[in-house]
Amino acid sequence: MAVEEAVPAQPLGGPLVVLEGVNKHFGDLHVLRDINLTVRKGEVVVVLGPSGSGKSTLCRAINRLETIGSGTITIDGVPLPEEGKALAELRADVGMVFQSFNLFAHKTILENVTLGPVKVRRKSAADARAEAMELLTRVGVDNQADKYPAQLSGGQQQRVAIARALAMQPKVILFDEPTSALDPEMVNEVLDVMISLARQGMTMIVVTHEMGFARKAADRVVFMSDGQIVEENTPDEFFTNPRSARAQDFLSKILSH
Repeated sequence: MAVEEAVPAQPLGGPLVVLEGVNKHFGDLHVLRDINLTVRKGEVVVVLGPSGSGKSTLCRAINRLETIGSGTITIDGVPLPEEGKALAELRADVGMVFQSFNLFAHKTILENVTLGPVKVRRKSAADARAEAMELLTRVGVDNQADKYPAQLSGGQQQRVAIARALAMQPKVILFDEPTSALDPEMVNEVLDVMISLARQGMTMIVVTHEMGFARKAADRVVFMSDGQIVEENTPDEFFTNPRSARAQDFLSKILSH
C-alpha cells in the first residue's frame, strides 16, 4: 500500500490503557501469558496473530467481559473494578464493537444508539437523539434511523454498532474482528469509518485480519502467538522486516494469498 495513503500521525497523549503482567487461563489452557501493553491517548494499536493466539481474549479482558487470573489493567489511571456500578461506569469509557454487531433486534437503529447515553450517561432524550443522528450521519446510515437491525445489511449494522459505541463518548474503542462476519464487498465501508476515526484521533485497539487497515491506520502493530506478545513495531517495520520467526511465518502465509 502506498505510503501516502497512510493516516497522518497524530501527536499521542499519555498512557490510557495499561496492562501489566496479565494472565488468563481457560482450565488448563494458558490463553494470556504475562501480557504487558501500554496504549496511549490517540493511538491506534492493531493486534494481529493466528487464530487461537489470544487476541480476542485480550480485547475482552480490557473491558472485563473476560476476567483475568493475575496482573492489572488500568484505564486512564483507574484499575478495572471487579463488578457492580463502578464497572458499569468504567465500561462506559471503553466502547466495544463486536464481530457480530450485537444490536438490539427489537429496537430501531436510532433507539439502539440513544439507549446508552440516556440510561448510563443520563442525557435527555432530545440531546441523545440529536447526537445519535449526527453520529449516524457520520457513519453514513442516517437514512436508516427508523428501521430495525434485520432490515439493514451487515455492513450497515456494523456502522451502526460503531455509532452506538461513539455515542457513549468513550476514551477508547475496542474492535474485536469487526469485519470478519461481513461479506467481502461490505468490509471496506466499515474500514473506511474506522480509518476516519483514526484520523480524528480516537484511541483504538483493533483485533483484525485486515492487513491493509493495519498498514494504513495503525500507529503500532502488536503481534500475538500462543497467548504472548511476540513482537510490536510500526506497521512499516512489521510488514517489511518482521523480527521473529513466528511473525515471518504468519506474514508469509497471509501475504502470499
